[in-house]
Amino acid sequence: MLVFIVVLLVVGLIVGLIARLLVPGRDDIGILGTIVLGIVGSFVGGFLQRLVEYHTLEVHRFYTSGLIGSIIGAVVVLLLLRVAGVERGRNRPRPRRRRYSRRWS
Repeated sequence: MLVFIVVLLVVGLIVGLIARLLVPGRDDIGILGTIVLGIVGSFVGGFLQRLVEYHTLEVHRFYTSGLIGSIIGAVVVLLLLRVAGVERGRNRPRPRRRRYSRRWS
């Protein structure tokens, strides 16, 4: 079980990094976000592969796909995050610079 978790984290990191390299633009999601992107992309890739190959929608089971399917799924998830604007650092108000006038007496 521990080996499965370690392999899942390593593959998630590799897939997430490749997906971030393939999609142009800056992503401020960090290393943990990259791992989660790879893992979620693997499940999305398995779902898309099942949909294309067998023409069935089985929502009650998760299928992991191969490395290429995982990368495709991670790219899809990353593009959906960008379209939805859920990235870290967006929609946060920037602190305004206040200009103080110095009065010399």
